[in-house]
Amino acid sequence: MSERAGVINIALEGMMMVGAFAAAVVAEKFQTSAMAPELGALSGILAGVTLAAVYGLAVIRLRADQIVAGTAVNMLALGITPFLCKILYGVSGATPALGLASRFEYAPMFWAFVVVLLLHFWIKFSPSGVWVRFAGEKPDALDAAGVSVNRVRWFATLVGGGLAGLGGASLSIYLASSFSRNMTAGRGFMALAALIFGNWEPIPAAVACLFFGFADALQTKLQGIVIWGSDPVPVEFIQMLPYVVTVLVLAGFVGKSRAPKALGLPFGSV
Repeated sequence: MSERAGVINIALEGMMMVGAFAAAVVAEKFQTSAMAPELGALSGILAGVTLAAVYGLAVIRLRADQIVAGTAVNMLALGITPFLCKILYGVSGATPALGLASRFEYAPMFWAFVVVLLLHFWIKFSPSGVWVRFAGEKPDALDAAGVSVNRVRWFATLVGGGLAGLGGASLSIYLASSFSRNMTAGRGFMALAALIFGNWEPIPAAVACLFFGFADALQTKLQGIVIWGSDPVPVEFIQMLPYVVTVLVLAGFVGKSRAPKALGLPFGSV
């Protein structure tokens, strides 16, 4: 969303992290309610939107360097989540474990495919989707048509932050049973790799995500494997697999992809 509108967003990692934390905290607070997972997911979305607003203020309003600001947002999330965890629970490592009733069984997987299809058709065929595309490709033309480029970029950045927060929520209340420190483990950066691999299009990017997800699942299955002799391969080498695959794929593909022409370029005044 944000990159199609012209805003580089390496802060996805931080937005996912605060989404994961907020979702786990709220789901734990309302674990006696039947709506605990949904409330947790909504909190994750709101947390992602909040951090995206901080990022948008820096790069859209104040026109800060987007790479530097994104790095700062990631560091903020990395520090503030264990700090808040310490305040709430007395420990900085993890939130309390959630019961099965407070977690999702399969809903986030369904949401992922639905969101991808909705984004695809929205970007391709709706007027506001065209605005987002023009904000990243030809912002001058969009401005000449009477549409505020920076408002479109604000909208896209906030929506992207909400989706990143939902992705983080799926880590803590779907794939795991709690939030743990730095549990995103670089997935925000892998999302950027999938974005480049998918040439900034929703469906190809989703296919790239499935590919990287397969590599992540494979490293889990390969832990303890013996290739030569009687000693297993060190687990640290196996855990490197998803990241090595990401680098190799990008090294061979990045030259074939084309980023939006105005990506990373501030536009006028707000």
